[in-house]
Amino acid sequence: MKPENFWYLRDLIRRHAAIVLEPEKQYLIRARLNSLAKKENLESVDDLVEQLRARPHGPLNARVVESLVTTETSFFRDIHPYETLKEHVFPELLEKRKLSRTLYLWSAACASGQEPYSLSIMIREFFPHLTGWTVRVMASDLSSEMIERAKSGRYTQLEVNRGMPSRLLIKYFKRDGVMWQVNDEIRTMVEFKKINLADPFPPLLRMDVVFLRNVLIYFDDDNKREILAKIARQLRPDGFLFVGGAETLIGYDQHYRRIRIDKTSCYQPLEQ
Repeated sequence: MKPENFWYLRDLIRRHAAIVLEPEKQYLIRARLNSLAKKENLESVDDLVEQLRARPHGPLNARVVESLVTTETSFFRDIHPYETLKEHVFPELLEKRKLSRTLYLWSAACASGQEPYSLSIMIREFFPHLTGWTVRVMASDLSSEMIERAKSGRYTQLEVNRGMPSRLLIKYFKRDGVMWQVNDEIRTMVEFKKINLADPFPPLLRMDVVFLRNVLIYFDDDNKREILAKIARQLRPDGFLFVGGAETLIGYDQHYRRIRIDKTSCYQPLEQ
């Protein structure tokens, strides 16, 4: 890939998704865009960029940005946040919500859907009495392709092997050929939306829990602050924000207070 084409692509994804790709990530761009170039009947990533330059506002721009968005995820990833939800956060929230009988969760940047389905399975498995409540799990992603894949709820054996306990797999999935299909009870709990975190949010419910995990590392400082401020406004005053295990809000926490629970750090919004 020509150096000038890397910088063109870096600027493109920064403008459209606020994601910063460092020069050492050129291999990632080539790997992600080679397959897209072939789908477009082009010989190389350089040819793909020439198409982008020729039609800077065409539909190919969106497909390129979506191809470059990181989609790494797994079921019950890093388990500790889920344990904290089950043992501490949910019991506290359920006591506070016993009159309204509502619980709203948001899995932001959900990729192929393992995170929101993990949340839904946990609710059904450990809090069965919530069947009489209004429980909504919203899941969002920048990529239309990822949203459609997540909606399908279909996963390979390798994907379910990554984090899904066999007991829960048998209980909440059904075998469909070489794939595993999330059952309808769990799928109907999740509402998927296409949301670019760098853009103004559409009208949303105020959330009790937001999972914004392993996402902030891809944004620059200004966009981190802006996204975290928007999330704080979207949370209920006693709601909880969870970020990735390797992520911290130090330097960006003017809207939050940090809470340490067992092995997990989470955050609550300060009064606005």
